[in-house]
Amino acid sequence: MERTLRRCVEASGATLLHMHLHDLNPTGGVTGVAVLKESHIAIHSWPESGYAALDIFMSGSADPARAIPVLREAFETEEVRVTTQLRGSAPKADGGQKKAKAKRKPAEAVARPRAIRKAKVAA
Repeated sequence: MERTLRRCVEASGATLLHMHLHDLNPTGGVTGVAVLKESHIAIHSWPESGYAALDIFMSGSADPARAIPVLREAFETEEVRVTTQLRGSAPKADGGQKKAKAKRKPAEAVARPRAIRKAKVAA
């Protein structure tokens, strides 16, 4: 998980300040956070359910959309759900949910770098 989060930080052009991960025994899940100069990436996983939730918050020139292909590869998943919420603005009426398609380029998966990213990863 640490390697995957580091790859996400690198791919998005963010700056890692600190990382803390905690194994959740006996389930084998992980909870943790990568603290970034641009904000953070948080993860909570439930391997017994084939589910992981990630919150990717970034600002400045960092592009969180570039982390999506890294996560898709690392989790070997077919389904990724991305919800976008701009900071300081109300949620969209439709919840802002878009299903990321495998053929999309990373820049098309999300709208702006100053957004909250949530990826539901199901195995």
